[in-house]
Amino acid sequence: MTMRTARPRTSGDLIASIAGRVPMRNLHSQVLWQLGVAIVGGDFPEGSILPSDAELLQRFSVSRTVLREALKTLAAKGMIEARARIGTRVLPRARWNLFDSDVLAWHFETGPDEAFLRSLAEIRIGVELESAALAALRRTDEQAQALIDCARAMGETTTPEDFARTDLEFHRTVAQASANPFMASISTLVELALTAAFTISSPIKDPTAMASTVKAHTRIAQAIQAGDPEEARVAMKAVISEGLDRQMKARG
Repeated sequence: MTMRTARPRTSGDLIASIAGRVPMRNLHSQVLWQLGVAIVGGDFPEGSILPSDAELLQRFSVSRTVLREALKTLAAKGMIEARARIGTRVLPRARWNLFDSDVLAWHFETGPDEAFLRSLAEIRIGVELESAALAALRRTDEQAQALIDCARAMGETTTPEDFARTDLEFHRTVAQASANPFMASISTLVELALTAAFTISSPIKDPTAMASTVKAHTRIAQAIQAGDPEEARVAMKAVISEGLDRQMKARG
């Protein structure tokens, strides 16, 4: 497998851009990205031993320090483990930190399978339904209006990236309105899921899908504004399910 330190724009760059973060472009991040994608994509399967440091140094043309830092980062994410006299082994997927932004981005870069997408939707349902219900009970008037305005702005977006940013802002506001600091922290996963999903599909080019998405988000906003937690849960589940269906269709 040939690896290059130079790379085109990736799903990681898109995710960072949409979420308002600056993509890292130093040598460490480039080596980390390529090794991460190779592991997630199966070029280095679970249980396999990575090439020796000497071979990786030749492939990447970087210093030993840069390579070691990249390998340490992968180990911290639960993806590899170095063993004396054996080498660096790729750990089982069950050990990987799927809440990590890089690991999630690598899955979307390689093309997540149906099981992965469904699992991601399930964890979103577990988090966001209760977040929406709490928001209906605890939101401020300003937050309720912000959600109404955000849903309206979503319908006025003209590019996939603008739509994704607005969608992200909507769900961030719901998490903040829950007034639960743990819920707001967990919402980081939701942010990653939303921005990563942009790499698969967006309703922006389908007027029917766009109208349906805007209507569904407006329903959430109205339920939260009305202080109706059960309706907020139902409306949020519909949004997540609709997004999953769209991703499945986009994958063919």
